[in-house]
Amino acid sequence: MSDVISIAQVEAAQPIVYQHMRPTPLIHYPLLSQEMGFQAYVKHENHTPIGAFKIRGGLNLMAHLARQGVPGVITATRGNHGQSVALAAHVYHIPVTIVVPVGNNPEKNALMRAQGAELIEHGRDFDEARALVEELQHERGLYYVHPANEPLLIHGVGTYWLEVFQDLPDLDVAFVPVGGGSGVCAAITVLKALRPATRIVGVQAANAPAVYNSWSSGQLCETDSAQTFADGLATRVAFELPFHIMQEGLDAMVLVSEDEIRQAIVRLLRTTHNLAEGAGAAATAAAWKLRESLAGQKVVMVLSGGNIDLETLHWVLSQD
Repeated sequence: MSDVISIAQVEAAQPIVYQHMRPTPLIHYPLLSQEMGFQAYVKHENHTPIGAFKIRGGLNLMAHLARQGVPGVITATRGNHGQSVALAAHVYHIPVTIVVPVGNNPEKNALMRAQGAELIEHGRDFDEARALVEELQHERGLYYVHPANEPLLIHGVGTYWLEVFQDLPDLDVAFVPVGGGSGVCAAITVLKALRPATRIVGVQAANAPAVYNSWSSGQLCETDSAQTFADGLATRVAFELPFHIMQEGLDAMVLVSEDEIRQAIVRLLRTTHNLAEGAGAAATAAAWKLRESLAGQKVVMVLSGGNIDLETLHWVLSQD
């Protein structure tokens, strides 16, 4: 594993993260377990101050950047990463600029603006927005918060895996959604150190399989499109640092369809009364897909975020 990522640094991030939020619950659901055929545990990263796991990395990174006295930060996002950077930058009084693709989720845009971010709309998708960020960082002299190639983000995110291990030290399998890769890299860093027997399964949308293709082929890949309603998974490229960590520590990857993700949102709402966004339901979708091979095991599914907009939620529910 890359020597810039370590469990010691995850542990060091805990007091920084817990200054601003509490640990999130890991809950065993009997009805969900009955339907799935295994012991189903949901890690509720939808219960953070921004409704998604990303805030942990943002808080850890901004605490370090504040000590360095950076003049401002810039990043690209579809939503949760940007909300994390915006809120954490506000906490540490750091000016923040965020680039989103044209037509981005208006509710997430409004939340980022409410947290004090300057918002720029550019490009047809996340990756075109990210390309503009890489230009503007030099023009404006800002620190570029890369969504995945940033060890301090991964260390902050890893705090929720320490919580999982504390609550369920004998977990058998962990399902983790993969967009940029910070969540699954955090899982690898923590679980391979503390519970090597746990199988870690990454989950991508079949319509946005860049990381899946990269992991499977052993080389960085790019796709022409990422047409998934799970905006947290909608990236066309794989990133270098997460790629290397996943190559060394990821046990399997699964692709899930748009309808499988949609059905998982409904299943979580019905059996746990929790609202998941597309990326947040992807782990449950994958576990359902593999449920026959998981019989009787202790399985953790990460509900990575609950920030689904009303229009998408209406579509999800109307299909049933």
